Amino acid sequence: MSRLSGKDIAEIAKLLDESHFTSLDLQMGEFKLRIRRDGGGGGGWSEREVDEVEAAPAPAPSPAPSAAAPAAAASDEVDVPAPLLGNFYAAPRPGEPPFVAVGDKVGPDTTIGIIEVMKLMNPIRAGVAGTITALLAENGTAVEEGQALIRVKVDG
Repeated sequence: MSRLSGKDIAEIAKLLDESHFTSLDLQMGEFKLRIRRDGGGGGGWSEREVDEVEAAPAPAPSPAPSAAAPAAAASDEVDVPAPLLGNFYAAPRPGEPPFVAVGDKVGPDTTIGIIEVMKLMNPIRAGVAGTITALLAENGTAVEEGQALIRVKVDG
């Protein structure tokens, strides 16, 4: 399971120091992060409360409705949903090849894309093992939580 490291949390705090925000509450599954800015005007963070819980296994993705879906998923296929809203990127950087393509084999930990939220890049994992049958989200577009990103024919 992926967790934020101390280095990740320090980087988030640094980004918040450079912003006008006074607090951050982040929850990803059972992982919770709460950071509050010191009200004393010093610009520092007086309280860093971190409640890190190993994320529970993600439930098996279920087919989610999507305007981009070419057709309904077959009985042996699942749509992998976006775990959060933001801008979806299919490649690590502009001009580079995409993380995955139709016909690629993926495992639960295979990165299928990135969702950017407030300038933070969040790698998105497949969560299932199988073969990609459709790419449902377009590179560089805004996606909503639960929107189907890819369709996978499940192994087995």
